Amino acid sequence: MYSFMTIRELYELAIDQLPMEMDGIHQIELQGWIRTNRASKNVGFIELNDGTYFKNAQLVYPSELENFEDVKKLLVGSAISIQGKFVLTPDMKQPFEVQVDKVTLEGSADNSYPLQKKRHSFEYLREISHLRMRTNTLSAVFRVRSVLSMAIHEFFQNQGFVYVHTPIITGNDAEGAGEVFTVTTRDDDKYDQDFFGRHASLTVSGQLHAEAFALAFRDVYTFGPTFRAENSNTSRHASEFWMIEPEIAFADLGDVMNLIEDMLKYCIQYVLDNAPAEMEFFNERIDTTLLAKLTGLLDTEFKRMSYTEAIEHLAQATTEFEYPVEWGSDLQTEHERYLSEQIVGGPVFITDYPEEIKAFYMRMNDDGKTVAACDLLVPQVGELVGGSQREERLDYL
Repeated sequence: MYSFMTIRELYELAIDQLPMEMDGIHQIELQGWIRTNRASKNVGFIELNDGTYFKNAQLVYPSELENFEDVKKLLVGSAISIQGKFVLTPDMKQPFEVQVDKVTLEGSADNSYPLQKKRHSFEYLREISHLRMRTNTLSAVFRVRSVLSMAIHEFFQNQGFVYVHTPIITGNDAEGAGEVFTVTTRDDDKYDQDFFGRHASLTVSGQLHAEAFALAFRDVYTFGPTFRAENSNTSRHASEFWMIEPEIAFADLGDVMNLIEDMLKYCIQYVLDNAPAEMEFFNERIDTTLLAKLTGLLDTEFKRMSYTEAIEHLAQATTEFEYPVEWGSDLQTEHERYLSEQIVGGPVFITDYPEEIKAFYMRMNDDGKTVAACDLLVPQVGELVGGSQREERLDYL
């Protein structure tokens, strides 16, 4: 009798090789899509992927197969079901193979199928966006994104945070975080006669809602889609993205920075543990220093530096910056990268920014000039996370 298995389960069996798990797993059934298919006179080989694992399973089908001639003609992208024998191959490139007894065609692809066994540019893949997740790079990206989402929830849930669903359609724009996308049923700007009776937009932040919830639940977080109508065509500006926004009561700026550092390290370790094949692929094909940088970050204590100290470092730099540096000006990406790459050589929190360049709700420091805010800067990126201690004194607000 054939046991239905997934390719992920087969890899786990082949890697762990636990006797109790292996016992009885010989005749198996798989379903998936053909990535490659090559055949000679006597034998054929199919690379099959079923979506459960980054790597493919190698299927070996003999010329004695009833429909051998039909199977050898199946094209990339075709969906099949197979039955066969699971065989460990420790001396081969792949840890196992499946010796096929039967192949059933579930859905055929023809010669117009655009994904073939070659590297496709990202520009080309944008033209076939409905198929791009079938490529190695985008498959890895989307699986890591899924794993990261789970890591975020597990991190906060394990610490007793309450997950808050803040509105997608809202009447506020937080602290004026960016240009908004208006939501309307009208062709004019008479929002008082609109669906909501006032101007409404897609959310730019769930922060104000989360702050209210924090006063009831102490520790809360939001994690959901956010929209910014900024007409900026750069890789650093997206009109739609998902944002993590925790709020913690009875906390100061040090607590905020500790939470940020703990969350990032937890998420990195979680991805390394739960998406190893994808991360190995990125390390081989995208950035050969990726794993070294991530594992190094796990063992690194995030440094902390005041804004004033950061300005002093920048003023003394021999590097020629595009944007001038002076106390009271906001840091640009070139400044942030210089500080994290050249001065610190790793992640660094910049703290205590001038009041004038930060939002009204950030707590005023005792000097009357700076606020209890922080930005986490990391090499090759610049600012990764921003946070602050909220101002709780009504007279200051």
